[in-house]
Amino acid sequence: MAKKKSKPGSNTIALNKKARYEYFIEDEIEAGMELQGWEVKSLRQGKANIAESYVFLRDGEAFISGMNIIPLQQASTHVIANPTRVRKLLLSRRELDNLFGRINREGMTLIALSLYWSRSWVKIKVGVAKGKKMHDKRDTVKDRDWQRQKDRVMKSALR
Repeated sequence: MAKKKSKPGSNTIALNKKARYEYFIEDEIEAGMELQGWEVKSLRQGKANIAESYVFLRDGEAFISGMNIIPLQQASTHVIANPTRVRKLLLSRRELDNLFGRINREGMTLIALSLYWSRSWVKIKVGVAKGKKMHDKRDTVKDRDWQRQKDRVMKSALR
């Protein structure tokens, strides 16, 4: 029997929509996360926000800060939940060394792009990014508007 593929967006927990507007994304890396039990339960309910989060490297390890996971009342009665604690990212040594070199040498930064389920594991997509200037952001808006107008014209021409 053939296996059914699920929709690509169905496993998404949280997206950082501002990231592609604020930064040029050079490369994307998938990383695991070190989570506590109440955090996994909250993520199953979709109670996460990565809009204000950023990734930093310290002592040869990667961490994410500013990610907000809202605790559930029934899941965290016996645990003191810290919704914005710093969480460790799980990356291989080769990936960490590569990121460390690119950050220090090329002036890049690490941005959290999306949080999603991969089977029963929570994964985060981290982008190696360079900040945009104001004129670059205006060009992005102009290109997006032009693409929208072009799509409308093409759709009306096909009718």
